[in-house]
Amino acid sequence: MPKLQEFAGGDGARPAVAFKTLAARLREQIGDDIVRGALAPGVALEEAELAKRFDVSRTPVREAIRLLVASGLVEARPHRSAVVARATESQLAGMFEALRELESLCAGFSAERMAAPERAELRRVHGALLRVVRAGDPQRYHELNEQFHSIIYAGAHNAYLERLTIETRARIAPFSRAQFRTLGRLARSHAEHDAIVRAIMDGKAERAAAAMKAHIGSVHDAYATYRGD
Repeated sequence: MPKLQEFAGGDGARPAVAFKTLAARLREQIGDDIVRGALAPGVALEEAELAKRFDVSRTPVREAIRLLVASGLVEARPHRSAVVARATESQLAGMFEALRELESLCAGFSAERMAAPERAELRRVHGALLRVVRAGDPQRYHELNEQFHSIIYAGAHNAYLERLTIETRARIAPFSRAQFRTLGRLARSHAEHDAIVRAIMDGKAERAAAAMKAHIGSVHDAYATYRGD
């Protein structure tokens, strides 16, 4: 497998957030394998084997495993290799519930506080996402989707809330990423985003918060469909 590298988008979208670290991209790759069943529960994650597979050093592999432990996809074992876990439904529901409330707060505050340049950036990324929907590219949609949500977090102008939301979203990322593979999900996600963007542009805090809460609930439902619950 070729060496993982950091990259920029190829559709002309300027990155709204820093490029992912190598560890974060490894987390995505390994997390995808776990969520789709290529790595079964109980399988040991050997750092040396993963480093060889991805042609990287063991340091980013170790950090990626730590991030996966935080997501509940991997169980750490003292003095032994970590193993693949399966997040329980109650754990997953709790993470989505927390994310739903945090993101709805960000959206509501953004409707009240977002500056004109931030609104312009949100509209631009929203438009770029529509082009990706038409191209049918789940991977690129996921990348731009992170930018979309990050703009809303920053637009809330509450650094503490922004940090909490980013941390919670990072923990749930492997699950939210998987739901983009369900049939028709990209178009539905973009339609949900459209309701959020319109509310923010209109300065309607309650409407923006409600639209975001519904969107995150839909993400959870789409993941359950992907998993076959």
